[in-house]
Amino acid sequence: MTRKNMGITSLAALVAIAMLLFAGSGSVAASDQPPAANADVTIDNFVFGPQTVTVPVGATVTWINHDDIPHTVVSTDGVFKSKVRDTDEKFSYTFTKAGTYAYYCSVHPKMTGTVVVK
Repeated sequence: MTRKNMGITSLAALVAIAMLLFAGSGSVAASDQPPAANADVTIDNFVFGPQTVTVPVGATVTWINHDDIPHTVVSTDGVFKSKVRDTDEKFSYTFTKAGTYAYYCSVHPKMTGTVVVK
């Protein structure tokens, strides 16, 4: 082997070793991450279901009113607030910060739910 060929072969071996080391590190580039998982919450029989939903930062939660009665979706800390939603109407909110968001129906305050954003 010539000195030039040996240098290329050594470089290729180093690149292969580095790729093996980084492949096992579990690191993921931002562009390789899957999109945020969105979630739906149904409103039916005066209940938010599921009552607690967990989503990643950047996810959109959509509430769908399947009741024959109008409802709202209002966070207890004022982060989001829907207008009155009639049967089959939807309200969506995208969560940009981690935290726990309690909410309720302002028409029927005993209806409550929670969104956990991680």
